[in-house]
Amino acid sequence: MKVRLLTIGKTSSSSLKELEAIYEKRLVHYVNYERFDLSDIKNSSSLSQEQLKEKEGQVFLSKINSDEFLILLDEKGSSYSSEQFAKMIGDLGIGRNKCLTFCVGGAFGFSTALYARANAKISLSSMTFSHQMVRTIFLEQLYRAYTILKGEKYHHS
Repeated sequence: MKVRLLTIGKTSSSSLKELEAIYEKRLVHYVNYERFDLSDIKNSSSLSQEQLKEKEGQVFLSKINSDEFLILLDEKGSSYSSEQFAKMIGDLGIGRNKCLTFCVGGAFGFSTALYARANAKISLSSMTFSHQMVRTIFLEQLYRAYTILKGEKYHHS
């Protein structure tokens, strides 16, 4: 199975970039992993929140194939413990899914079309994080999930 992470914009903080790189380097030992940082929408300040979400949604949808299992990282999504998330990843890997794609949206969330296309939504917390911090938190949890699946000591339960 391949795992892809799609994001809007780039991480600007060098500290967060460093942490992302650490977890991405670790992940490739467990799974075929790719990341795509899609460009910010040009002239976004002249757009309403809804218009911006629609444009971002179009960019996301242009990068997602019909056979991908799409999971949005969304505040309204289901919450999982680390063990439950690992089980979900394991179950999806055993199934017919060739590619598991996670999306981190922009500041205002996702478009209606992207919600309609999504196979699932997960929430990392009931708290709100910047979309740049979400990348690091998610990558750590994805790495943790694979160590749980492999029975490694990174996760102490």
